[in-house]
Amino acid sequence: MFRGIDEVDWASMEHAYGSAADVPELLRGLASQHPHEREAALDGMYGAVHHQGDVYDSTLACIPFLFALVRHTGLPDRGGIVELLASIGGGDVDDEPAEAGGEGAGGSRVGEDPADPDTEDRADDNYAVARVAIRSGAAVFLDLMTDRDPEVRRAVPTALVRFSGAPDRVLTLLIGQLTDEHDDGVRLALVEGLGLFARLHPGLSTPAVDLLASLCAAPHEPGLRLAALGQLALCAPDRLPADLVSTVVELLHTRSRHFRPSGEPTRTSTDTLLGRLRRMRPADEEGAQLLRTLHTALGARTEDRIALLKGQLSSTDTADRCNAVWMSAGLFREWRAAYAEPVALIGEQLVSDEEQLRQAAVSVLEFLFILAEPAADRLAALVASDPDSWGRGRATLGGPLRALARTGDARAVPALAEVLRQPFVPNETGYTVRHLGPAGAPLAPLLRERLADVPLDDADTFSRAAPLLSALGALRYADAVPEVLRLLHGTPRDLRLRDSLVRALTETLIAFGPAAREAIPALRELLSGESAVAAAAALWAVEGDAETVLPPLLRALATPEPAGDSRTAVSALARMGPAARAALPRLRDLTDSADLWERTAAACAFWDIAADPTPVLPVFRDAWRQNPYARGTITACLVRMGDAGIPAHDLVTTELATPRRHRARSGGYGSHDVLEDETLLRDCRAVLEGS
Repeated sequence: MFRGIDEVDWASMEHAYGSAADVPELLRGLASQHPHEREAALDGMYGAVHHQGDVYDSTLACIPFLFALVRHTGLPDRGGIVELLASIGGGDVDDEPAEAGGEGAGGSRVGEDPADPDTEDRADDNYAVARVAIRSGAAVFLDLMTDRDPEVRRAVPTALVRFSGAPDRVLTLLIGQLTDEHDDGVRLALVEGLGLFARLHPGLSTPAVDLLASLCAAPHEPGLRLAALGQLALCAPDRLPADLVSTVVELLHTRSRHFRPSGEPTRTSTDTLLGRLRRMRPADEEGAQLLRTLHTALGARTEDRIALLKGQLSSTDTADRCNAVWMSAGLFREWRAAYAEPVALIGEQLVSDEEQLRQAAVSVLEFLFILAEPAADRLAALVASDPDSWGRGRATLGGPLRALARTGDARAVPALAEVLRQPFVPNETGYTVRHLGPAGAPLAPLLRERLADVPLDDADTFSRAAPLLSALGALRYADAVPEVLRLLHGTPRDLRLRDSLVRALTETLIAFGPAAREAIPALRELLSGESAVAAAAALWAVEGDAETVLPPLLRALATPEPAGDSRTAVSALARMGPAARAALPRLRDLTDSADLWERTAAACAFWDIAADPTPVLPVFRDAWRQNPYARGTITACLVRMGDAGIPAHDLVTTELATPRRHRARSGGYGSHDVLEDETLLRDCRAVLEGS
């Protein structure tokens, strides 16, 4: 298996963490007699040699040895090595089918910009070479289709379809193997292979599609029918039954009554990433995959997906309901729809006796913010009945309390007050309080007390103070000015992140406004130092003396560095309105900046000062199309513009009619994406209602 491995100059190669000198040890670990050593080695391959899908020179050098390992009949866990080979070859990308002879075109990876020259170079180098290498060795996958290890047979079909240069032979083999195969898990993998074949080879797909359509009907067992329906939805949606959702729900419930795990080999639990991920898998991973495929195929058909979720969530089977909760996350994050019913049903899972189901429900409700309101009663009941769910004394707040507070529900206040009374307060508490709005007012005195406890000279001073300042500013609790000034005066100049702390302190004073007049002398002192711009911004909000604050703000506009000062100055000038007319020439210049964020902010400030839409609207239209993340800023300004923004209302109208969330993207998500999108929709409606 490892002939020639010591002749490779591994030390001259690299992986994600530097020298690849340790790769031979990982490869040998894949052949170990000990399960935990094999899993640790596979974890190392994904963690370093194929880190996050990257392909290094050491990854390419591993390919012959990985093929040798999968050929070694009797070696356990070869299915995982087949999956690794497929991933190295780009097995997560529905790229073009392989050409006969194993040759294949290159191409950029998921999430990369094909117009980036560096990306193109990498694709033409390691990624394309890896793809060709896997295709050149794909004949091995043909032999493995009848391997005696069902784990191998489960891993092979999609790899074979992706990388074989003989599609006719592959199709014949898939169809024949589906007839002969008795392992349920392998049969599902063969169905997935047929669906992938139909997508990659549309000109040869008719037999595959016909077989998938026939597998959707009785007398085939429910799991196989669900798998066929999912693949048919991906490759030939016109062949789906009209009553798809009701059929799927009925099959799901029937399957749950008779389901038994398909028999994936028991593995040793190791403290590796793979081991931890395996322990996190749903109780019915097979069912989760079947439903995930259907949800993916249905895409923007939100009504059908909501109906499917409701069917799943009404199941008597805990695993079905847990799978539904996790499936809902992708739907909520990507698509706009009326979600009150499924959210309420997710809330009902909070009373389940199954801890995994409760945790799944909390995890989803946390990122929904105000959309979680239909589940607020269940969240409030859980928080009230289980003080351990608050997160007292821990580094983070408890999920149920965080989710409840994010809905703006006042019933979170007593628990948050108790958290604030503890010796250790999770830093996120202040940020969470912000979401309560006025309902959080009773917490202001406690927040002030905790701010007074923040040490003046500590590595964590900023991280402890910033969330508390954020909450106090949101609540406009100007009684905390003495505590703000204590930090402003008392922290040493060499304090870690002191500049960030000063910005947080001044932003809090801006929120307090004229009620913070006690801070005027301290702010005036700062006008001659490094924090002059932040001080000027706060001084305007507190005192309103344009003559005093304009000079440092105008100087910041004329100086590109530091960038933070320029952004702070633009925001402050916008708040000053007509009093900042002296800044208009420079702001007009900045609306032509090459930096999208700089020109968008300058355009907003120009409107707030001059009330002239002429140079503003073209900037908005350009930024709206270039970067969806700028739309929130633009829409907030359009609300202020009223009728003057009418020429840009087509952007707002189109946004409201768009079913996909503006931040939805492949390859990840942000924890606040749903909140930001709902805020955008709210402001879009306000724009149209205000004109």
